[in-house]
Amino acid sequence: MRKVFAACSGSSSPSPPQLQVPTPSEALEIAREKAEQGGPNQRLSRFKDVPMQPLDPVFGLTEAFNADPNHGKKLNLGVGAYRTEDLKPFLLNVVREAERRIVQKEDRNKEYLPIDGLPEFRKAAADILWGPGSFENPRLSVVQSISGTGSLRLAAEFFKIFMPGKAIFVSDPTWANHNNIFEDAGMQVEVYRYWDTKTMSLDLKGMLEDLENAPEGSVVLLHACAHNPTGLDPGHEEWESIADVIQRKKLFPFFDVAYQGFATGNLEYDAHAPRRFVERGIELAVAQSFAKNLGLYSERVGTLQFFLSDGESARRVHSQCKRIARAIYSNPPSHGAMIVAEILGDADLVNEWKKEVRLMAERIKEARAALSKCLYEEDPSGDWSFVVGQKGMFSYTGLSKPQVKYLEEKYHIYMMKSGRISLAGLPTSQARHLARAMVDAIRTVKD
Repeated sequence: MRKVFAACSGSSSPSPPQLQVPTPSEALEIAREKAEQGGPNQRLSRFKDVPMQPLDPVFGLTEAFNADPNHGKKLNLGVGAYRTEDLKPFLLNVVREAERRIVQKEDRNKEYLPIDGLPEFRKAAADILWGPGSFENPRLSVVQSISGTGSLRLAAEFFKIFMPGKAIFVSDPTWANHNNIFEDAGMQVEVYRYWDTKTMSLDLKGMLEDLENAPEGSVVLLHACAHNPTGLDPGHEEWESIADVIQRKKLFPFFDVAYQGFATGNLEYDAHAPRRFVERGIELAVAQSFAKNLGLYSERVGTLQFFLSDGESARRVHSQCKRIARAIYSNPPSHGAMIVAEILGDADLVNEWKKEVRLMAERIKEARAALSKCLYEEDPSGDWSFVVGQKGMFSYTGLSKPQVKYLEEKYHIYMMKSGRISLAGLPTSQARHLARAMVDAIRTVKD
């Protein structure tokens, strides 16, 4: 029973009651009782009809994994974040050293960065992607943004305004968030063929046909390396064929560079496709992220870059990207950018970083090799060559949704419903466990 908040004077003469203000906890109790009683005074939120959004496919998978009480051989093969053989997050030594240097600088502060970001970071990001001295190229615009996702969304807003009515073509399949980003920005999203389900390989013929049929001037989203989710990358000759169509059809290529160094362990090799397109005189844009190759997942540091035909156009585009960024997030965060600038501005740290990138890439290659070996031993009649033929963090297994569910329920192995697995989440010591489970699912669950 809640209190009545009124008090009467003790004098003989009548006086109005003195109202007492309830404490916060008492006010909450009053509101709770009114809500329970209902009645004409009960108010409903204007947002009561907002539909509940399902859990994010990736982070929802992690929630399910964490809630699973089976602590034996459960595996989380969903999240695209690097893990050591012991399944621990990996903080690169060069990141530790860069942060140590940064905190010791007496002139550091927490002032706003320029809208287009930290100049030293923008230079370092451009030079690692295009080669030393590239930042000075007047045809290049570099705007710091909120990692890869923020850079993609910034570009989507730019395309919507300055390429009105143009659709963006994404690979089938592609990273799930690509569709959210461009659809929410109001762009029409179309697909081009990429994955051949029968051969579990790149459908180059289908891809080229779909690009040939794309309306002139359309945007084409391309994965520069370590394609997510398939792990299938075009070879150099295949990239030439793709560039031929894009050039002939006057399409606008937009590269998502999220895994430079992760595909092969070689930063320069993994940058081949966008560099080659520029060499051929093709205008393009790039969304660049340092989340994976520097392990800066939570720092949200990346860039949106445009490499155009002339400097005046680059300056104009740069100015509009700044205006759009100002309206969305105003200024980018500084800490991650300072880390990247500190590392890439020091030759010794760059060399150490390249070693650590190779270390991460090799760890994933070892996981691939171990899984492939175990699959062939568990089922010698199967064709498991796709496991080592794919590159980067992910492997597209070809498992069906019912088979994925079977793995989760029987073996406590969690992966995307598409059958995509992150090799970064697989210790070589559990490759046999995963291989047996996969073979069992394929033999037991038939579509």
